[in-house]
Order: sequence, then structure tokens, then C-alpha cells
Amino acid sequence: MYSLRGYGEMITDGVRTHAYVRALRKSIKPGSVVLDIGTGTGIFALLACRFGARRVYAIDPSNAIHTAREIAAANGCAALIEFHQAISTEVTLPELADVIVSDLHGILPLYQHHLPAIADARRRMLAPGGVLIPLRDTLWLACVEAEDLYRDVTTPWCENKYGLDMQAARRLVANQWRRCSLKSEQVLTEPQCCGTIDYAARDNPDFNSEVMSVAKRAGTAHGLCVWFDATLAEGIHFSNAPNSPELIYGKAFFPWPKPVTLDVGDAVKVILRANLIGEDYLWRWETRILGRGDSSQVKGHFKQSDFFGEQVSPSALRRQAASHVPALNEEGEIDCLILKMMRDATLLGDIARQLASLYPGKFARWQDALTRVGTLSSKYSR
Repeated sequence: MYSLRGYGEMITDGVRTHAYVRALRKSIKPGSVVLDIGTGTGIFALLACRFGARRVYAIDPSNAIHTAREIAAANGCAALIEFHQAISTEVTLPELADVIVSDLHGILPLYQHHLPAIADARRRMLAPGGVLIPLRDTLWLACVEAEDLYRDVTTPWCENKYGLDMQAARRLVANQWRRCSLKSEQVLTEPQCCGTIDYAARDNPDFNSEVMSVAKRAGTAHGLCVWFDATLAEGIHFSNAPNSPELIYGKAFFPWPKPVTLDVGDAVKVILRANLIGEDYLWRWETRILGRGDSSQVKGHFKQSDFFGEQVSPSALRRQAASHVPALNEEGEIDCLILKMMRDATLLGDIARQLASLYPGKFARWQDALTRVGTLSSKYSR
């Protein structure tokens, strides 16, 4: 979830926000019903009112929605906007929306439950002939020269001043992609389209792409850059490509384990996959670099994944296996007791007092127990 500062930065990104304003103005007709998913502080909901919406449903799970309510009241829109603090898949509207607007992107459109949320809203809450904003996102990929970025992968682990072998950490960091800012002069290969996410038809949240790119100039390649072009409505676009103005989203940098010298005409074959697992995506990128495109001249071959970018203990993996028989630890027993008493309609204060009595070593003060109970109540109670 974004902070208020983050929402402010999105609003002040003029390229992004003005494009959404144009798309809303084009799509909303007098009397339209509008659904704003991920409303944040409510700017799209307010603009929908200004452009003639009869009713706006604004959804966001974060506490920013309370600020959005205040802003709506200050702008005379409180009676037109119905706010829901929830995730959109848990909300049922009393009517279908003529327009659904969202900006659930992260650095890339494949971000947490963005695609499932839009697919669900399209199926359940969009009127026949209704409009989705954005319409589609197109992903692009190129090999880039990024020495400054790559120092984060190498310098702390390969060039420390203390004579220590820290290669184990370097292997992890080489499998961690990150947000970056890159210029067009750093692009070494012809950008290739990885695929298009059509929100009017897309149901599968996973992403698979295979592209071949050719070096257009010589240089030292440190990894891959991935970005997206957004089509909000026909004729209304923005892009965070390296040759475009820098946007709030940034670009994604997927490092290689080691730099590779590219010559003009070298071919780079990339397989890029993203699979939604749990709350976020697992990314995999395999790269094969061929001198002059000749399959017998392999300059580099890397198989990487952000799964290998985090150290996971064998015992933790065993506890996630289908064959594992779990036994609750003390933390689990405490949560289980809290949830049982919540189900029995016990006052939170009484639950906290019982916890403090049963687990005095865990909760030195009644207030500590109440904080624990309140956290679970916020997550699970109605």
C-alpha cells in the first residue's frame, strides 16, 4: 500500500495523471456510474464527479480512504461518492459500472493481485459495453549498459576492503530485480515487445514471453530492462520507456550474474516468466547471448529467478511441504485462542485480560495483549 506521500507523488506525475484525466473525460458521460479501484486519496473519484458521473464507487483497503472522504466533502462530492474500505474482490455493488478506472501498477503491471482484481471487476461489476481504464499495457524488453546499477550487485560482495569472501551474498543479489532509472543511450539491443495485457479479455494472471533481440551498438551489457506502455483509452497513451520522460513507476532492471561484452549483431534470446504465487509474483529470466547470432558462439547463458534471491532455510521449506504435519508453536496457539474467543463474541478487552493471565511472560502489560488482539480484529472481524 502507498503512503500519503506516495499518493501525492503519483498526483504530481503530470504525464501519468493528465493521461488519466483525459481518459476519464473521454469515457464518462452525464449520468455514468463509475468504479474507482484503488482510489487512494480519491482524485479519480473526484474527477469522475466533475465530469458528470451520477454515482461513483471508490474502493481502497488502506486508511487513505478516510482522507479521501474528507477531500470529497471539501469538494462538495460526498453525496455522489460511496467509499468502501476493502479489496475490490470483497465488494458487491448495487449496480453495474459504466466505467472502471484503476492504477494498480507497481514498477510493472504484473504487481500483486492487479490482474485478478481487474478480471474480477470486469466480470462482476462492469456493465455491458462498459469502459475499462486502462485498456491495455504492453511490456518491452532490452539489454542495457548499467554500470552504476550493477555496482550494487558487485561492489559490497566482491570489492570489500577487508579481504573477506562474500560471494554467497553476491549470488543472491544477482537474482534480485529492482526499480531503476535508465536513459535511451544505455540501451544496447533493439527493444522487443514481450506481450500485451488486454484487460478486456485477460483472466490468467501469469505471464510468459520469449523474445530475440539484436545488439544495435557495441557495449558492456549488465542485464535487462523491462518497461511498459499504457493505453488508457484509444488515442490516449503514456510510456515509461528509456526515451520517455521519467514517470513515477520507474523501470525494472533484471541483472545478470556477470556483465557480457556485446558486439553489433550479437543476438540475445530471453525467456521471461512471472507467476502469481500467494501475494506477489515469482519472476524467472533466462538469457542466452549468441555472438553474431551464431548458436555455436555462446557468450553467456544465465538462468535466474528471484526465488534464488532470498535465503530460505531448509526447515522453513519443509514446513511448507504438502506432506508436513504442522504443530502450532506458541504464537500459533495465542492466535488460535484469540480467534476462538472472537468467534464466541467475547469483548476484546476480556480477550486481552485472559491472554495476559495465560501468557504473563509474553504480555508484560494488558495493553500489549490488547494490541495483539486488536491487530487480529482489524484483519478478521466485521
